[in-house]
Amino acid sequence: MKLVFRIALLLLIFCAPQMARAAAGDINAASRSVVRVALMSELDGQPVFVGHGSGIVVAPDMILTNAHVVEEANYDDTISFSIIPSQGQKIYKATLLDWNPNNDLALLKITDGKLTPAVLFGGNMPDGADIFAIGYPANVDVALQQQDADTLKPQAPIKTRGSVSVGRSSKRFETILHTAPIAPGNSGGPIVDSCGRVVGINSFGSTAESGGSEFYFAVAIKEVAAFLRSQKVSPRTVSNSCRSAAELSQAEAKREAAARAKIEGEQRVAAELRASIEGKTRRDAEFQVIAERENQLALAGLLMALSLFASGAAIIGMQRGLRPLLVGGTMACIGLFVAAILTFLYRPSFDQVDELVRKALAEEAEEDGPATPSASASGKMICHIQPERSRITVSSDADVSFDWKAFGCVNGRTQYADDRGKWSRSFVPNSDAQVSVVSFSPSKGIYQINRYLLGSNAMDKARAARSRYRVRGCSANPDKRKKVADMNAALRDVLPDQPNETLTFACKSAGK
Repeated sequence: MKLVFRIALLLLIFCAPQMARAAAGDINAASRSVVRVALMSELDGQPVFVGHGSGIVVAPDMILTNAHVVEEANYDDTISFSIIPSQGQKIYKATLLDWNPNNDLALLKITDGKLTPAVLFGGNMPDGADIFAIGYPANVDVALQQQDADTLKPQAPIKTRGSVSVGRSSKRFETILHTAPIAPGNSGGPIVDSCGRVVGINSFGSTAESGGSEFYFAVAIKEVAAFLRSQKVSPRTVSNSCRSAAELSQAEAKREAAARAKIEGEQRVAAELRASIEGKTRRDAEFQVIAERENQLALAGLLMALSLFASGAAIIGMQRGLRPLLVGGTMACIGLFVAAILTFLYRPSFDQVDELVRKALAEEAEEDGPATPSASASGKMICHIQPERSRITVSSDADVSFDWKAFGCVNGRTQYADDRGKWSRSFVPNSDAQVSVVSFSPSKGIYQINRYLLGSNAMDKARAARSRYRVRGCSANPDKRKKVADMNAALRDVLPDQPNETLTFACKSAGK
């Protein structure tokens, strides 16, 4: 029994870090949208820190939190709100737009800036699914002996891990029961799935009594969505199931192995068919040469026999003094003898078999028609998402269409760089905290978007790398493509190993 326990413990220790690493990039990306909501008052004209909760950015200038976090502002006109993001240096002022104690939700509006919105998950969470609570628990501030001034500085939020228990909900409003530890200060912060999508807003917890465990409750997305609709806020929402990057890599490796096996099988069958065709063609050519040789040998024999017959006629003419018969027989004998020798010498050789085979195979290939036109030809493309080859965390899975030129130009204005038949281009927007690496393989008809959701420091590095290259417009000039390739390489150096999102599309000509 002890041995089994030790083995199980070793497996847990071995596997747990891998799971944590798999989710780390997505949880860090989700943390960009988590803020501290600080309540400030005045005493003798000086700002006073009253307390804080957590919040989540649902639009560039909108913060969602709990109603009980902002409740005190309804009774104290001196209270104001400060929004402290997890990154950067700036603190934002906010005003309270609305609050609803019936479902413990409130909405704040930033008055002097914009932040990165979170993505809400609109699907169903399976029982036992991993979730992460993200926020600013006050007991961590106390344990670290932070002063009020420290809490008003941008800091990374605290992440805790647990699981969902479906089937139990609060009677007041729909909630999600989970086991990710939270404390006062986490209120209003999100719980997210392993892909970093918000699945609930932390609200309250149970009290541990007589050594019992604590459990925690988050406002369900159904309640959140209804509240935001009432405020005319349209958050980014996805409903695709969460796949780990490792799962996608394994599935892609299996797919590529299966595709290689299929190609190899088709090539093997084609090679066997070619060998069979070539074998039959060779046998036919050999039979043809043998038949022609036999025909010419027979003809040579016939000519030789006729030559002998002519020589006999010449002898008779000589014996009887018939000069015309002698001359004619002699000439016929010589002519037929020479013809017989030449016919024998110039009979088809077996060396002609190879030439006949080549000619026959060439004629057959010509009858089969020209090869399929190259997929790299220019034209309008329409691309459909391949869910089994994608990991969708923040984006729409709508179809993509574009106009492709064979030298790597998209829509007549964006130049891509060629890397052994796969054309790619990196995009670093100034207004969004993400980098996209887009590629198109004309021969395979595959269009792919790898999206990296980066923090402010990483985005600064990406924008600095991008700014070194001026690559506007399209050109068939190789120097232009090299500049795009250099830019792609410079950005790869500052990007993480794994993207947060991979969208894979299958493309075909829009005219088909």
